[in-house]
Parts: sequence; structure tokens; C-alpha cells
Amino acid sequence: MTGDSCSECTQRPRHRLLGRVATVRGIVGPGVRVPGYGFPAAAAYIWPVAAVSPLLQLPVLQADLVRVEDALKSSVVTDDPFLTEVASHLILAGGKRVRPAFCVTAAATASAEMGASSADVVLGAVSVELVHLGSLYHDDVMDDATTRRTVESVNARWGNLKAILAGDYLLAKASEIAASLGTEVAGLLAATIGKLCEGQILELQHAFSLERSEAAYLSSIDGKTASLLGTSCRVGAIVAGLPRPQIDALTTFGRSFGMAFQIVDDLLDVTSTDEELGKPAGHDLVEGTYTLPVIRTLAAGGPQASELRDLLVKLAPTDGSIEPVDDPESLEAARLLLRSSPAVQSSLETARAFVEEGQRALAPYAGTEATTALEAAAEHLLGTVRSAA
Repeated sequence: MTGDSCSECTQRPRHRLLGRVATVRGIVGPGVRVPGYGFPAAAAYIWPVAAVSPLLQLPVLQADLVRVEDALKSSVVTDDPFLTEVASHLILAGGKRVRPAFCVTAAATASAEMGASSADVVLGAVSVELVHLGSLYHDDVMDDATTRRTVESVNARWGNLKAILAGDYLLAKASEIAASLGTEVAGLLAATIGKLCEGQILELQHAFSLERSEAAYLSSIDGKTASLLGTSCRVGAIVAGLPRPQIDALTTFGRSFGMAFQIVDDLLDVTSTDEELGKPAGHDLVEGTYTLPVIRTLAAGGPQASELRDLLVKLAPTDGSIEPVDDPESLEAARLLLRSSPAVQSSLETARAFVEEGQRALAPYAGTEATTALEAAAEHLLGTVRSAA
């Protein structure tokens, strides 16, 4: 399609959705169009960080996510009030619920318009979110984090041991719910938990490694992020009884979105401010997690690579400890260098390639409200990265 007129367009639902998105403050500025819908292909995507995905604006989905929220809270209630409190901590802190949203929306892709989800689809959404939350409990222990979602982290409030056990409890509840949905869903969720661990271990193995390869980075994010988003779509599709080719296509979309999601998240750590992120920027550099823009800048060689290498050495612990190095000047210099590096744009292009891979998988099922929403969510993701001109 070319131009803006779509009075006879078969993709009218897509344009209605994007029209609503464009009215959200901070997403689309004057004269800016959504990439892939009127933007030149080579244009840079330099927008302020946008908080609202078009997927999460669908009224039917919002109603289903209320049901998911209620079921999440109920799923961790135990006879022990203390365990209930600890297990509920991050649930009550809120969150975008991206993974449940993907599960619910994937289940609805066979219908022209989205309707209320079945009880089993809601349970599937709860199971994938519990896996995500359980992994956050463990992540915060590994990172020695003090806050999560603007509240005190579980490990900071109750200690590492209780945080680890509570995270294990959430994973166990996720597995219990998955088992109630059938052996295929149970096996899928178990395998996904394994992939999450594999991805995280791969990342830890390369902490502060200036030789981390692009292949190692992609393998890590495939496990720690993309696997669960792919599973979220697959669980929804399986529970909804969709045909096998459609289940596989939705899985591909979810995994591809997850790869792009993590690349974009890593770019935001370089390109955004503390205020935009709602947390300290440059966290990955401080923790020694060298992501795609860092890897590509170092691999390119030349003065930029040498300067970045020197700055990263200053930020790395030298005494074998895991305590972050307090060197704000070197951190800001490294972020400034990376923002001016061609690696930011090339990394964003890699994220776009993953998005397009997912969209191609969905192409045979285009035209429904749910499919349109998934496609629009992927385009919105790419628009959340800003770059230094």
C-alpha cells in the first residue's frame, strides 16, 4: 500500500488501531509517521521512550488482563500469610503484563474481532507471567538489586534466601497451572524455564568479557527473553485449539519479537536517560553485560573501539569482587561514545529484521483484530529507541 488513503483498504483495522496510538502523548511527534506505514525504509527511529503499546490499548484485552490480574493474585495465596506476602510482592507492584497480553492475543488471532478469553486461556496467561515473575526474583538476587517496579525488591526486604525460595515457589505454581492445561503445555513451560536458565548462565559466563561474540549474545537473549515470549504466544494458541501451522507461526512471531525486545531494551540502556528509563541508565555497562552496540563497536576496531575498551576496563572490578565500580565519569563517557557509534543504528536494524521475520510468519493470518494488534505492537517497539543525532 502507498499513500495514506485507505477507504477501500483491506487493512482498515490496522489503521484504526494505529490512529488511536498516534494520539497518545509522547509516541508520535509533529510530522512523524509510524515506521513501516509511510516512513521511508531507511529512516532512523528516534522518538522519546513511549510507555503505551498499542496492544495494551485494546478494550477487550484490557478486560481480560483484569481477569489475569485477579487470577495471578489468587494463584499465590497459601495457608502461610508470610509466604503469600512474599510471593505476592511483585504481583501487587504491577507491570505491563506483556507476556499475558501476548498469550491472550495469540489465542484470538483466528477470530475477526477479539472476544473475551476462555478461562483456560486466562490460566495460560497466568502461568507464563508467573514464570516471568519467578525469574525476576532470581534476577534481583543475582544483581543485588534494591528496587523493582518502583518498590523495594524482595531480596532487599526479606533477604536473598527468602527471595530465591519465593521465586522457586512462583515457578512451581506456574508448572502446576500448566499441568492443568495438558501435558503439552506443561512440557513446553518446563522446557522454557530450562531455556531461561541457559540464557542467563550464558550471560554470566561472559560478564565483563571484552571478547564476547555476537553469536554468544544472541544465544543468551534467545534463552533469557525470546523463549518466554515465544512460549507465551504458543501457550495461548495451543489452549485455544488453533491449527498447528498457526501455532507455529505465532511461536515464531513471539520469539522474533522477544529477540527484538531485548535488543531494544539493551539499546535503551545506552541511549535513554535515567528519567526516561525510570532506573539508572548504563546498568548493563556497570554490570559487565556487554550488549550488541558494545560488541559491534569493539569489533569495528579503530579509535572508537580502543577508547571504549579503555573505558570498559576502568568500569570492570579488578579485585575479583562483584561490587560495581563507582566511576560515573567513565560510565557517561562510554554511553556518549556508544550513542555516537554506527552500532546503535545497525543494532536497531537487527531488531527490525527480527520484527519483520515475525511479521512474515503472521502474514497468512493477517486481517484479524488480534493479528493487527500484534503487528502494531512490534512496530511500536522499534519506535521506543532514541539516538543521539
